[in-house]
Amino acid sequence: MSSKPDRTEPITVAAVDAAGLQDEALAALAGASTLAELTELRTRYLGRRSELKQALREVRDRETGMTLNAVRERLEQAFAERETQLEREQLEERLTADGFDVTLPGEELRIGTLHPTTQIRRIVEDAFLGLGYEIRDDREVETVEYNFDKLAFAPTHPTRSPRDTLFLDENTLLRTETSPSQIHQLEEHEPPVYMVSIGRVYRRDDIDATHYPIFHQFEGLAVDRGITLADLKGTLLRVARVLFGDDRRVRFRTHFFPFTEPSIEPDVSCGICGGAGCRTCKFTGWTEFGGAGMVDPAVFENVGLDPEKWTGFAFGCGLERGAQLRFNIAEVRPLWSPDLRVLRQF
Repeated sequence: MSSKPDRTEPITVAAVDAAGLQDEALAALAGASTLAELTELRTRYLGRRSELKQALREVRDRETGMTLNAVRERLEQAFAERETQLEREQLEERLTADGFDVTLPGEELRIGTLHPTTQIRRIVEDAFLGLGYEIRDDREVETVEYNFDKLAFAPTHPTRSPRDTLFLDENTLLRTETSPSQIHQLEEHEPPVYMVSIGRVYRRDDIDATHYPIFHQFEGLAVDRGITLADLKGTLLRVARVLFGDDRRVRFRTHFFPFTEPSIEPDVSCGICGGAGCRTCKFTGWTEFGGAGMVDPAVFENVGLDPEKWTGFAFGCGLERGAQLRFNIAEVRPLWSPDLRVLRQF
């Protein structure tokens, strides 16, 4: 590649051969084989001290200016095209040397999802917010007064035993259910009350297909004038339909709980065996979903409310149990497993 001769005299417009300069630059450009050479040539022919730029500064007539500007535009376009061509050639050379096949599919990026228990919690929250309920989150360390006494648990109730409950001292324990939130709510707010408490609870349960010492519970309370058992059943049916769909059967059985009277238990048809019977549903075709009932008048009296004036219902259900029923999980233990192979299925 020939170098440009040095000039010692100032360049004038008349001294510049526009056509010759363009041909010279295009010929040099065609011989450039690297981006570094291209940069050097761009400085020589289009830089601030190039013949073309100095000539443009001295232009005094329109025709000469148009001619020189046309040369400048042509060279700028040619340099841009050559730069793109060299970049493409270098990329192809690098890819060939690396042995990289651009047609191969890329690595799949795993997209994280919410834990099944969290998914159920959000569904429950949305369902009850849509019904006009308040969502409440209370403390997990409770007192005997709020966990048992004000909920009308008999002094001889087995849940009061350290064999069933995790006590921190004789008056303090890890809550066995979210029911204490009912007492806190009724002490803090005058009826009517519509609230759902969601959180973690603790029991000395043996681990089996549907039980675990730690689990999450959502518990609701509705207190107003003229509330009946029919209102409770309608609410639980609504929640069951939202969680499990219209094709799952729901039934109610009578039961006993210290703080509700009368009391019922809702069951949902087992989706794992389709109702035929399996280990998860204890071969009954049904899985217990929780406990519920009308608020016992003694509970109203414990918080200073007149049971002749107010009525209400309460219910409690497990989030993990809800996840089992929604996703047809045979065991509750995978929901507490750190193994992501399990959790990625949901």
